[in-house]
Amino acid sequence: MDNSPTSATPARAGRFARRRALAVTVAALCATAALAACSSSSSSSSSSAPAAGSTGGASSSGSGQGVGVSLILKTLTNPYFVTMKSDAEAAAAKGNIHLTVAAGSSDGDTQTQITAIDNAISRGDKGILITTNGDAVNAALNQAKQAGLYVIALDTATNPASVADITYATDNTEAGRLDGQYAAAMLGGKPAVIAMLDLFNNQVVSVDIDRDHGFLQGMGIDPGSTTQNAKEAKTGSYKGGKYTIACHQPTQGAIDGGRTAMENCLSANPNINVVYAINEPAAEGAYAALKAAGKQNSVKVFAIDGSCAGLKLVTSGEFTADAVQYPGKMAVLGMEAIAKVAHGGTKPSVSSGLSFFNTGTALVATQSFSGVTIESPTQASSGCWGS
Repeated sequence: MDNSPTSATPARAGRFARRRALAVTVAALCATAALAACSSSSSSSSSSAPAAGSTGGASSSGSGQGVGVSLILKTLTNPYFVTMKSDAEAAAAKGNIHLTVAAGSSDGDTQTQITAIDNAISRGDKGILITTNGDAVNAALNQAKQAGLYVIALDTATNPASVADITYATDNTEAGRLDGQYAAAMLGGKPAVIAMLDLFNNQVVSVDIDRDHGFLQGMGIDPGSTTQNAKEAKTGSYKGGKYTIACHQPTQGAIDGGRTAMENCLSANPNINVVYAINEPAAEGAYAALKAAGKQNSVKVFAIDGSCAGLKLVTSGEFTADAVQYPGKMAVLGMEAIAKVAHGGTKPSVSSGLSFFNTGTALVATQSFSGVTIESPTQASSGCWGS
């Protein structure tokens, strides 16, 4: 896959220019006639869900001038992104932010996201918040930046990271590492037969690489590459014992994908006793397959997400551990940053030692092991996924 951004064609550039000119004309008419009516109509939708637009009172930057922001999500079938949408709408209602929400029809749907980016440019939005579905959106995001929009990646860094002005995200490597450390401590030197349930096997997305590699590193296994999954040695030693990698299977981050992936892994090696899953839906699917095979009590499933529902699955034992994230916080902080920049404020900066703004993570489990810090499901549930 060509990961490099490409420039727009002359025809596309002309289309952008015409759209911008139209946006300026509409804005002038709104200023002299009915600004509120014009702003309330500036929402778009994807094929998967209705759009959402919100306006409110004073903006977070303290100015009375409204700021147009587009929130472009991977999908609205995953509750993780639904939380981003809900928290962003609530924040927009409190501030003078005109929010437009769009989403892909499925994880990996870049064309719908590109259309939403084009629409944001046409509307004259001040910024874009995006959970990117892949590198195919890079050219459109570069066009948005050239048009003066401030671009913030949420949850998943663009590839390369410089396509966005900044990324607000979980330290996904650390989230995976926390799961891996716990798995190694829990095994206590027993042989590990590991199923790696990833996001994709046909495209490279940073969150996929970071979590997979973090889990392996947490167990003390060298991933074998900095840019690709499934490059580690298939057998060797982890912290305290021997390991076998039974499989790497794509899940598309979905329950059905997780179930199919787990079934394939069990066919390849029925002795699996550790499952790494890219997210909670994939982990739920994996557990369903394990239960159908009568192996739910002998295999430990490790997830990443930290939803309120997921924390209950830690309590019930369906998940052995779950690394939590704060998607609502990502969306709200991102909107506040765009509003601030739009009114001449300071641009946000990355967290110390990282290439992005770290919104935090923690590990939730019910049993403690030496050397691993955990939160109980009860402790974590007070702030699950919120801002």
